[in-house]
Amino acid sequence: MRLPMSKPSRAPQADARALGSPSSEPVHAGPPGLGRRERPRRIIAVGGGKGGIGKSMVSANLGVALAQSGLNVLLVDADLGGANLHTCLGVGQPEATLSDFLRRNKARLEDVIVPTGVPRLSLIAGAQDALDAANLKYAQKQKLLKTLLGAQADYLILDLGAGTSFNTIDFFIMADHGLLVVLPEPTSVENAYRFAKAAFFRRLQQMEAQYGIQDLVDSALTTREGSLRTLHDVLEQVRRKDPVGAERLERELAAFRIRLVVNQARTDADLNVGTAVASAWKKFFGIDMDDLGAIRYDDEAWRAVRKRRPVLIERPDSPAALAIQRIASRLLAIDGTPIPATP
Repeated sequence: MRLPMSKPSRAPQADARALGSPSSEPVHAGPPGLGRRERPRRIIAVGGGKGGIGKSMVSANLGVALAQSGLNVLLVDADLGGANLHTCLGVGQPEATLSDFLRRNKARLEDVIVPTGVPRLSLIAGAQDALDAANLKYAQKQKLLKTLLGAQADYLILDLGAGTSFNTIDFFIMADHGLLVVLPEPTSVENAYRFAKAAFFRRLQQMEAQYGIQDLVDSALTTREGSLRTLHDVLEQVRRKDPVGAERLERELAAFRIRLVVNQARTDADLNVGTAVASAWKKFFGIDMDDLGAIRYDDEAWRAVRKRRPVLIERPDSPAALAIQRIASRLLAIDGTPIPATP
């Protein structure tokens, strides 16, 4: 059975390139109909296989950490069915939200951006009080993708909804950094693995027309006995028909690199969950997964959430705050981002 696809079911090559690996230049070939244009220097999408794992807490505090480094950061609450990122930041219910932009009540994305009280950190609050908010139509999703790719910021952070709906997965794989949040619990690890697998095969679907591998992708997604199961299987089949194309496909898929964040680690064993998950992913799919680190369970973080305050503001010396600062530093190091001098 194929993953759910929004219309059209075959993503054009331009769309596949738009959702590919990060470029060193701040320009981007966007979704269909969008030429090369200025874009955020980097896009970070924060996702997870289930709710209640701390995605919004990670998104909010990661935004604070990057802003405190002197970078201009735009946070977007893309949890279209359960927006609450503004609450994590202590921001009251904004008068204008993402819903207003999608419904054309506001013509420009800038019209729904609100300050957070943290210097250099701005917010677009999520859709509110709409029963169909989580079910974007294809045209709405394309409009939002195009507009987000043109947002003016050093870093754009998307706080995604839980689960593997095609809207969530498409936003996740459009990012330069797809952060997957997981708790050190069997159910959360299992759901995280499903999320990663769905994202990988969605990415493969978007390249199938370009490489002529529709039949191979169908086989990889089926549950029939003898079907293709891993990237190795797919590449081997492509290599038999087109060795050069197989090498190009392998390079493109190697750029599909999920970055794992373990939240609420309570024991030393919990701190190693990220390494274990990344190792299992590499063994099965042949693709690297980065372990960005673990955030220890911290009563101070819990208290900060209760106060509707980012823990980096409320208790910047707490273990949770220090862990998030380390994760932000690792992302900046991966990007080679120079830290601006702050007054």
